Amino acid sequence: MARAGLTKERLTRAGAELADEVGFEQVTVSELARRFGVKVASLYSHVKNSHDLKTRIALLALEEMADRGAAALAGRAGKDALAAFADVYRDYAREHPGRYTAARFRLDPEAAAASAGARHAQMMRAILRGYDLAEPDQTHAVRLLGSVFHGYVSLETAGSFSHSAPDSQESWSRIVDALDALLRTWPTA
Repeated sequence: MARAGLTKERLTRAGAELADEVGFEQVTVSELARRFGVKVASLYSHVKNSHDLKTRIALLALEEMADRGAAALAGRAGKDALAAFADVYRDYAREHPGRYTAARFRLDPEAAAASAGARHAQMMRAILRGYDLAEPDQTHAVRLLGSVFHGYVSLETAGSFSHSAPDSQESWSRIVDALDALLRTWPTA
């Protein structure tokens, strides 16, 4: 019988909430045990260590973002799909800063293979099919989009754009417009 109603899923969700509150880097099994009012040893039948807990939070974050991405892309193509997918990343980072950081956690190969990371790549490639990009250009474009989305969101959430005009939403919209234009006129080798 699980003590205090503890399960892997409950601990993972609580760890994700903790990450959003205090930052992903600060998440530990010890801090989680304090939150539940139990001894650290009580958690070790559910999670191996802090690395295991962080891996579980990362997998949860990737799954949540993939679910949001799939919902956002339904019925969209071209620039609409690109903007909707970009907004999923930005909105998720704003709502769940710790989980967003967790989604960038380096997973071991086994965990990566079981993650929703492949779904993210499939959705991005589905968007790019609307731009008629073939390989290897599609891979280059996936890397470009991921870099721009993550780079902008990372700078924005760190407060880099809060004290200058124009506002960050206007810049975000212009960046998505520029990405759309670039994808429509992708340079050939």
